[in-house]
Amino acid sequence: MPTYLPFDPNPRRPAKTPPPKTVDSQFHVLGPLDKYPIRPGAAYQMPTATWEAALRMHKALGIERGVIVQTTTYGADHAVVLDALAAMGPNYRGCANALVFAEADDAYLVKLHDAGVRGARFSFRQELGAVLSDKDFARAIARIRELGWYAKIQPEKDGIVSSVEKYWSLDVPVLIDHMARPDPVGGKDDPNLRTMLELLSRGNFWVMLSLGEKTSKAGPPYDDVIPIARAYIEAAPDRCVWASDWPHPVSVKQPPNDADLIELMYRYVTDDATLEKILVHNPAKLFGFPA
Repeated sequence: MPTYLPFDPNPRRPAKTPPPKTVDSQFHVLGPLDKYPIRPGAAYQMPTATWEAALRMHKALGIERGVIVQTTTYGADHAVVLDALAAMGPNYRGCANALVFAEADDAYLVKLHDAGVRGARFSFRQELGAVLSDKDFARAIARIRELGWYAKIQPEKDGIVSSVEKYWSLDVPVLIDHMARPDPVGGKDDPNLRTMLELLSRGNFWVMLSLGEKTSKAGPPYDDVIPIARAYIEAAPDRCVWASDWPHPVSVKQPPNDADLIELMYRYVTDDATLEKILVHNPAKLFGFPA
């Protein structure tokens, strides 16, 4: 199993403090390994990144709310998320891994909901070993509809174009991760960008402005991803959210300081009202935080 690099353990204060009640719409909790062993057949194992370390990062950045997203590392066993939600309190929500619909019973789904889970993340990346069959996917979406959750889509390595037909017609709220993984070199003609913009026109699709540092082909300060984010914000300012993706899983290069990433978000917008909408009001609506 490859070795991946850990997060920066010394997050600095960003140049500008984010608005009160800012939400980090995706971060992960991993380990410690002796308490939370990875599932058999997991595609990767990350360095330990506990909820305590996540909370230190959020406090350093001035972030008050967040969403803990279950990784494929643990699959249907959500003990790490449940324990983190209990410890971190009401300012945090959870997002399940979709394997839970195939491997756990309804009582477990209710337990997740009661703990603060409000969505489930689906992957179509075969190499991660966490892909539902078509039958299980349909059953999962039906249960999401009943629970009032949102569906979250992890793009393929080359974007969403190859899998979009699987969720194109969904009628539940759908959040697409990582800006749909477009290629900045393609500019406005990149097929993933164009597809994401088309999804945003449907009204129930959302986009997560995250992974700019890995999407960029130019490297720091990641100028080439700014037009992508701005295209989404212009298309659907009420359905864009932001996330750190801490602790930056499967990083083969040293992840940036997390303050760099929220400062990159600041560069996506041109006014404070839009910034507050993306960091505070939009995620509060999608994830069920008090207004």
